[in-house]
Amino acid sequence: MTSTPPPESADKPSRRLRYLGRISAVVIGVLFLGLLTYGVLSRPQDTTIDERLANQQTAQAPAFDLPILDRGLLGAQLSKQLAPVLADGRVTLGELQGIPLVLNFWASWCVPCRDEASSLEGGWQLARPQGVLYVGLDMQDLTQDARTFAKEVGMTYLLIRDRSNTVARSYGVTGIPETFFIDAGGLVVGHVVGAITAAQLASGTAAAKRGVSVGVQAGGERLKTR
Repeated sequence: MTSTPPPESADKPSRRLRYLGRISAVVIGVLFLGLLTYGVLSRPQDTTIDERLANQQTAQAPAFDLPILDRGLLGAQLSKQLAPVLADGRVTLGELQGIPLVLNFWASWCVPCRDEASSLEGGWQLARPQGVLYVGLDMQDLTQDARTFAKEVGMTYLLIRDRSNTVARSYGVTGIPETFFIDAGGLVVGHVVGAITAAQLASGTAAAKRGVSVGVQAGGERLKTR
């Protein structure tokens, strides 16, 4: 006895479901690949200043806007450049564009900061005639304590003050002292973690003038931020 094939209409729903299933799988696959590609392209390759410096790259220096603790003795060249900037008693990183910077984080309660003070002042005396500005950023400190400390160790460069550690966090600072070298375009080209030496200052200052990364270096002792 010959069997009768099922009507063609009975197989249509199942074929339609299989077809829709294949289409859905393709769409899901395309969406997954798109999300994966977006994640790879959008993920920051270097998330911190030190990561970029470790790869001999530069990093954009985080902005700041802070009150001046002491204007220091800037010399004829820098005094002329900075006179309009310092007139309101505050200074921003943007206002210092065009000037290579050595940015040192310190506090009066920091013993290693006292240990490195003579190296910093000596470096400043050499860098000032070259148009390189040293900036000492006092943090988590009392104003009078900071001024007393600066006078005792003989700081004569520009001093600014952050009552908290907000700016330090933006730079990735976890202890003091730490020193950053920033070129005239506002890019970090070097970082010394801990008390700095005269040799490290000379190398970093030269890098800030040239705009060439010198990476991250280990300095001497430091204390954790409060």
